[in-house]
Amino acid sequence: MTLTQLRVLVAVAEHGGFTAAAEHIGMSQPAVSRAVTGLERELGAPLLVRHRDGVALTEAGRRALARARETLRNFDLIRADVAAAAGQVTGMLRLASLPSATGTLIAQPLRAFTDRFPQVQVRLFEGVDDDIRDWLRRGAAEIGVVTLPAPGLHTLHLSTHDMVAVLPEGHPLTGRTAVRVADLAGQPFILTTAGCRPLIMDASRAAGVELDIAYEAGSPAAILEMVAAGLGVSIVPALGLPADLGPVVTRPLTPRTTRSLGLAVPSTKECAPAARAFLDQFADAAP
Repeated sequence: MTLTQLRVLVAVAEHGGFTAAAEHIGMSQPAVSRAVTGLERELGAPLLVRHRDGVALTEAGRRALARARETLRNFDLIRADVAAAAGQVTGMLRLASLPSATGTLIAQPLRAFTDRFPQVQVRLFEGVDDDIRDWLRRGAAEIGVVTLPAPGLHTLHLSTHDMVAVLPEGHPLTGRTAVRVADLAGQPFILTTAGCRPLIMDASRAAGVELDIAYEAGSPAAILEMVAAGLGVSIVPALGLPADLGPVVTRPLTPRTTRSLGLAVPSTKECAPAARAFLDQFADAAP
């Protein structure tokens, strides 16, 4: 069993097939296939099921993948930890962010971080809250932006911002300076599938109403487009909303409803040096 075989297994699983994995890691497709076949032969069990649309992990494959990620992470940390002991920060930083937070909370600090630690390779990818928590748990990301609270994760507060009602232009509620959650009951509601979903459901329960959920969407951009098309009303975070909303109007909620975001790592004790340095940068900048 070799590290190359483990890296190939991870790449095939994450990219959904041999061809995409080969392109990602710079190997030929036959070499990727041979690496997986050799690993399966050595372990004595099939790890992947090949089908027309790609591959799927067997139960043995899921277990092997978890161990492969852990092994590769520990291997990669050897050089990074030795460099850190010498006062250098190197290695890979895999940073996961919510789309609404990337440009508003992460972009500028990330630029300062890469200027300060040019030897760190950064990979930034976005997802919804559940995705990011899963990536942190599986080791696919070292640090991520999540909605607080985040049980089981070590977190550092980033931002608390308002949730706002989102209405199509000309809607009767746009004439008000603030909107109650109860005012949105009985109307087609577009509910987010992202991390602030529990906040919205808690707010509706606190108001003693049940929202008429007609549609669900993952991204704020999709929700805004649906509201603009007159498909319903919604509640979204004010953070990251575009300056020009087009035929969409926002109104503050009353009582005020907020969402808090934080940087999260699975453990400070096992935190990679690059992730620790990124976390420390935010901690040092906190008032």
